[in-house]
Amino acid sequence: MTRYIFVTGGVVSSLGKGITAASIGRLLKAHGLSVNIVKCDPYINVDAGTMAPFQHGEVFVTDDGAETDLDLGYYERFLGLDTTRVNIVTAGQIYQAVIAREREGGYLGQTVQVIPHITDEIKKRFLKAGEGVDIAIIEIGGTVGDIESLPFLEAARQMRPDRTRNDVLYLHVTLVPYLSASDELKTKPTQHSVNKLREIGIDPDIIVCRAEKTLSREIKNKIALFTSVPKEAVIDCPDAQSIYDVPFLLKKQGLDEQIMMLLRLRSGKWDFDEWTDFVKKLKDASCAPAVRIAIAGKYTKLKDSYKSLVEAINHGAIANGVKAEFDYVDVEEKDCRERLAKADGLIVPGGFGDRGIEGKIEAVRYARENKLPFLGICLGMQCAVIEFARNVLGYKGAHSSEFEPKTKYPVVDLMAAQKKVKDKGGSMRLGSYPCSIKPGTLARNVYGAAEINERHRHRYEFNHKYVPAYEKKGMTISGTNKKLNLPEMVEIKKHPWFMGVQFHPEFKSKPLAPHPLFCSFIAAAVKNQKKD
Repeated sequence: MTRYIFVTGGVVSSLGKGITAASIGRLLKAHGLSVNIVKCDPYINVDAGTMAPFQHGEVFVTDDGAETDLDLGYYERFLGLDTTRVNIVTAGQIYQAVIAREREGGYLGQTVQVIPHITDEIKKRFLKAGEGVDIAIIEIGGTVGDIESLPFLEAARQMRPDRTRNDVLYLHVTLVPYLSASDELKTKPTQHSVNKLREIGIDPDIIVCRAEKTLSREIKNKIALFTSVPKEAVIDCPDAQSIYDVPFLLKKQGLDEQIMMLLRLRSGKWDFDEWTDFVKKLKDASCAPAVRIAIAGKYTKLKDSYKSLVEAINHGAIANGVKAEFDYVDVEEKDCRERLAKADGLIVPGGFGDRGIEGKIEAVRYARENKLPFLGICLGMQCAVIEFARNVLGYKGAHSSEFEPKTKYPVVDLMAAQKKVKDKGGSMRLGSYPCSIKPGTLARNVYGAAEINERHRHRYEFNHKYVPAYEKKGMTISGTNKKLNLPEMVEIKKHPWFMGVQFHPEFKSKPLAPHPLFCSFIAAAVKNQKKD
């Protein structure tokens, strides 16, 4: 039977439940167990697709086109998974499914209620995630006490009575705050959080304590006493040098053995060599020369907006034996060119809306004219197309019809199918699409393959009717979706490294499998640095 581990959070949000859950999965996978992992988000939105990055951070996209919480990026990077819609459950999805069933007559004669109908729908998603694996880890978003997360916590509670005690485990992540005035760690918030969890009917089996400092034995014993959890089940998780160190912190305290003992599981092996080698390379790179990467975007005040991008750049840097230093350039700032002059490479990431567009276009122009290694992602590629049209092709006023509907030169435009779309949610070109790469191009050299698949999230496309004019002036369309006849990748011949891609390669980069685009881009940035 599949065992279920429920990860809940207390005191405050953003404690690192996602990293904790992913680290547990990594440890159990090293024991030879098959693992799946799910994020439960209690918001009423059906998915994260219509939320601004300032509201929710990065929107992570899966192969099958689900727009999800950024925690799924951690799951993929730690566990080497390719997640799907099964790995994200929102309150919006649950209520939408139950209401649709009620309208179809699925509950005729019944009063539809949170218990059992909403909770049964949630449990159905839990069971779906557990099909065919040894362990299903379910992370419940928010904090205990939030009204929105109550149905998910109730569904989690109901999972144990339906099974044996050894099939379900509850792990609670909580904050132990440090007060500098008295120079002490306070356990009272953890005690209240666990009491709140008990009011719901869940007795935690393990408590993971997040703190600025390492917990003393006395503090651990106090938490164990007041929460009725065994002393060895109080796990210390202080701030780590890197998120990739967290599995080692948890392993050192025997968290994986605690879990396996409580779930009555036996370890068939222990294979952690790949992860150990990667973390060693990461630490070696921290002492290596730095390469300075400018990220010219408009969500720079919230770094979570570019979480996968930053991780992918770091993966590429580690593969090149260097460390990446980031300069988040707000494209609405006036000193943009001065900042770019100090960079070894430039990335213009994706985004929505016209704010900061002209700044992005000017950043691309700087990179093109000054031979600065450049990678444009999604909207970044579109900015490269617009910049080239204006300053090389001579198309004065060229733009995207998204930002200037009356432009004479709509070099970026809506697909015909997108013009019929009325609903905003889940209606973009989403998920994995194939791309054919032209021989003899930088893209072909980077990927080493003629056919690739990458993840998309956008509505507007490079207008194919302008392709001949671009290619005549030196911009090569190196990647194409042949079925839809859409340009996917562009590059410039007379430039050391200049590429724009319509997709999001950062979503597929993993620590043990860095994405080739980022490896090649960082290598070009290192070469540019040495040249300077």
